[in-house]
Formats: sequence, C-alpha cells, structure tokens
Amino acid sequence: MLRLEKRPNPSKFWLYATPIVAVILTMIAGGIMFALLGKNPFAVIQTIFWDPLFGKFAYYLRGQLLVKAGPLVLIAVGLSLGFRAGIWNIGAEGQYIMGAVFGAAVGLAAFPTESRWIFPAMIVAGAFGGWLWAMIPAILKTRLNTNEILVSLMLVYVAQTILAMAATGFLRNPEGMGFPGSRNFSSFPAAANGELFVGTGLHWGVVTAIATVIFAYVLLQRHLMGFQIKLAGQAPRAARFHGVSPNRLVVMCMGISGALAGLAGLFEVTGPAGQITIDFNVGYGFTAIIVAFLGRLNPLGIMLAGLLMALTYIGGEMASTNLGLPAAAIQAFQGMLLFFLLGVDVLTNYRIRFMMMGGR
Repeated sequence: MLRLEKRPNPSKFWLYATPIVAVILTMIAGGIMFALLGKNPFAVIQTIFWDPLFGKFAYYLRGQLLVKAGPLVLIAVGLSLGFRAGIWNIGAEGQYIMGAVFGAAVGLAAFPTESRWIFPAMIVAGAFGGWLWAMIPAILKTRLNTNEILVSLMLVYVAQTILAMAATGFLRNPEGMGFPGSRNFSSFPAAANGELFVGTGLHWGVVTAIATVIFAYVLLQRHLMGFQIKLAGQAPRAARFHGVSPNRLVVMCMGISGALAGLAGLFEVTGPAGQITIDFNVGYGFTAIIVAFLGRLNPLGIMLAGLLMALTYIGGEMASTNLGLPAAAIQAFQGMLLFFLLGVDVLTNYRIRFMMMGGR
C-alpha cells in the first residue's frame, strides 16, 4: 500500500530533479503513444529532439529555435512573477493577441510613411494592448473579488473574436483582393521586425526576451519587490504584516505579465508571422504556462525550458511532415510534459511510504 507523507521541508533534490524526470517520463509515455499510432517511437523521438540540433538542416533550424523560444520565454517570465505571488493569469494568449492587434494597428495607420519612430511606437502600443487586457481581470479581482483565472481565460475568446474582426475588417489589406489578413510587414521596412543577423533567428523579440530574463532574475534576487512577490506566494499572512498590499501586487503582476505577452504578440506579428490573420495565435500564451513551471518559475530555468519547448515545436513539425504524425499527437506530447511535471512535483513536498495492508 502506498501513502504520501508530508516532508518537514521541501526536498532540494526533487526541486531540481523534477523537470528532468518529467522530460524522461514524457519521452517514455510519448513513445508508447507514437507506437500505438503505428510510428517508430525511436524515430519520432530522434526527429523531435535530435535532428533539429544535429540533423541535416541543423544550421537553419538552430536559428529557428530562437524564433520559437523568444515569445515563450517572454510570456513565461511575466506569468512566473504572478504565479510566485499566487496570482493566476491564465489568459496570456488573449493579451498576446491584443498586443499584436494594438501594435499592428499603429504600424498600419502609419503606412506607407518611413520613419525610425514607427517601430518604437508599435512596441509601446503592443505592450499597452497586453497590459490593458490584463487590467480587466486585475481590476475585477481587486474591486469585486472575482476569480482572475476564469476572467482572464474567458477574455482569450473575446480577443480571438477581435482578432478575426481585425483580419476581416478594420485591419484588412485594402489591396488584398478581399482576402482576410492585414498588409505584410515585410513590405513595410519601417514596421518590420527582421533578423538582426541573417541566419541566426535573432530579432528584437529574442533580444527583449533575454533582457527580460536578466531583469526578472535581478528583481527576484536583489530587489525589495522581488522579495515581496516571493513572500506573498509563500506566506500571504506574513506578507500583509510586512506591509505588502495584495491589491497592488495583483495589479503589478498582472500588468507586467500582460505587457510582456503583448510585446511577444507585437514582435511575432511584425517578424515571423508577418501579418494579422484569423489564425495568428498559435497557443504561445497557453504553452508558456508549461514553460513557466518547467523552468521552476525561475527566469534562468524558464530560458532553458523555453528552448526545450521550442525544440518540441520544431521537431514536432518535422515529425508531422517527414513521418506523417498527426499534429494533435504533438500537442498531446507537449501536454504530457505538464502532466508529468505536476505529478512528479508532488515529491518535492511529499515522500512515498510503503505500508503493509492494515498497517498505520
């Protein structure tokens, strides 16, 4: 008989071993799933994790790792600050969409003007769009004590509706022959977020993600606000005695995470995506939740987790193309990672005891 017993103190071993064990278990369970789908599990795992780094087209695909990891890391770092404080922003996908819409609207309004101030203005608009969308659940939480999980999640579907309206209406390309979608930013240099160095995948979104990781690490380790965030999550009552305002913390954490998600949307729409379309959002806001927990809510860990998740994106696309694997199987594979991460994480605070039947 198995029994979970509360540890007197969290296990440092399992704190760091959990992500590694979760990845291994995901590979094993994913391999079984791939085999049931009639695919060679070893070939699929190799395609997902090995070929993008060391395969035939590795030089090009390594650059794509940064392209995919950038928005994931940017969003996940913002979410991690709130998660540490016990503030659950689950609607980053909506904030990501609104950042793209706001930023794109500013750029397209300036078309065809060529000015070096257009792209900075779009960055500000993108951050504002994400921040504004995050303020809705934040204000409702602080004023009416609503559940930020439900409100932020429901706002994702509202944002998706606005995205569809933008692609088919107020941001649609007037020269697009009636097809949905905005102008392509690659044809508008003043508003484009191209590669800073050809072939590297490095663009301003990746640079911002790296800078955000450094800023968040310093904030959590060296700043009073970082201490208050951690204290609020670990001991809410002690945080109140320390003078931490729960409402102010909600507004701050939701605002930061929303702004960073909005920036991710702006950098994506002006770079890799290139335009506003009905299916612009690809789930980065939801996947970033996995990245945040896989990185143990630590900015440096999130950067590594973001690269790992980006690897599953790129390798998954290769597996779908080369091995005929359904896209849904790749999504299930990514979901397994969060499932095993949460499951194994129980061992951080609990130990497993084997007991005889009838024993205490």
